[in-house]
Amino acid sequence: MGLIGIIKHQITNGHTRSSEAKKNIILSFGNKGLSILINLLLVPLTINYVNPTQYGIWLTLSSVIAWIAYFDFGFAHGFRNKFAEANAKGNFKLARKYVSTTYLVLGTIFLLIFIIAIIVNSFLSWSDVLNISKQYENELSKVALILVFFLCIHLVLNVFTTLLLADQKPALSAFVTTLGQLLALIVIFILTKSTQGSLFNLAFVITGLPCIVVFAISIIFYKTKYRYVSPSIKYVDFSLIKDILGLGSKFFIIQICILFVFQFMNLILTRIQGPEAVTEYNIAYKYFSIIYMIYGIIVAPFWSAFTEAYTQEDYKWMKRTYSKLSKIWLITIPLISVMLILSNYVYNIWIGNNISIPFKLSLFVSIYILILSRAHLYMSLINGIGKISLQTIIYVFFSFISIPLMVYFTKRMGTVGVLVIPIMVYLFQAVMGHLQIRKLLSRKASGIWNK
Repeated sequence: MGLIGIIKHQITNGHTRSSEAKKNIILSFGNKGLSILINLLLVPLTINYVNPTQYGIWLTLSSVIAWIAYFDFGFAHGFRNKFAEANAKGNFKLARKYVSTTYLVLGTIFLLIFIIAIIVNSFLSWSDVLNISKQYENELSKVALILVFFLCIHLVLNVFTTLLLADQKPALSAFVTTLGQLLALIVIFILTKSTQGSLFNLAFVITGLPCIVVFAISIIFYKTKYRYVSPSIKYVDFSLIKDILGLGSKFFIIQICILFVFQFMNLILTRIQGPEAVTEYNIAYKYFSIIYMIYGIIVAPFWSAFTEAYTQEDYKWMKRTYSKLSKIWLITIPLISVMLILSNYVYNIWIGNNISIPFKLSLFVSIYILILSRAHLYMSLINGIGKISLQTIIYVFFSFISIPLMVYFTKRMGTVGVLVIPIMVYLFQAVMGHLQIRKLLSRKASGIWNK
């Protein structure tokens, strides 16, 4: 048996669900490799197109605008699980109803959000919000509207990529995203050669082009492979909203709590340490998050696979899969340790000497990514099963204390202080997730562990 034959045997060997996951993991590695390369190239390219201060402003403003994504009321996550369940049972008519209803509901939600954003933006001073010079005020107002406009469109169009995830096609879903990023990279490179630095142009390219890509690809697939579940107004069923939101509402609560725990980090850094601190933190995060993205590739196919397996009560497969994924995570420890040792050397090659990243910041970010990766394993599998009440309670608790504590630690410890609470949250999630998944897979879960 040749090398290709051996590889093919390893992929197809085992349960059909596992084989499908292996195919997606292999395809995703190639795709994610390209995505990582694009993101790494985007950082110095974008910094050179504007400057380190404007780049920090861009990261902060875009992260603030991204909060809008949390106001889908958990519909996308609820849709993903419900679509996967309908598919697992072969009820394709119901699956099509979920698709059609989700498009209409999310379209309505984000149209209203965009209208509200236009009104709010006319009264808001972004320079005061970000605590920066008034010289950016005019441009930031326009940039904010562009970001909101394309983000709202993208969140509706992303029903298609969520459908791919629910159908256990994470590699294809990621490819759609990567294609949009690649197109944006090419256009930004052209802009650096032909125009002066502009936050408005940056916002238009990075948020607008991915929308065009998702729209075009979804049209093609809805007319071919996914014709049987293509959205249609006659398949909209408002009675399904409650069904989707039953689980989706818990995801919504989690999303809002995540907003308070994690998405204020850039804003807090900008206001206390300045935009340059945001640039330093995000460079370190992008570097170490390579490990998180790689491990995420491996875990990604198993969210919807666990939905299917749990629906079919295949506990033997779930136990075996969880054990393998846990062992794979152990490999991230030596990998991230090597990345930490080489971090300063890599930064110099990657972004040059214009920006200096303190080793202490790299250390904290590496610890954060390591714990985040482990917590991500538990949350993905438990989310697939749909037993997320415990996870919700943990996020709600930390959401009440996160912002004041992040402000406190950032003032006391500098940039690394903003990471103390996120590290604590994911460490707690990892411990509780470990206990819950063991109870669920041994069928001993009861009370809050089984809700």
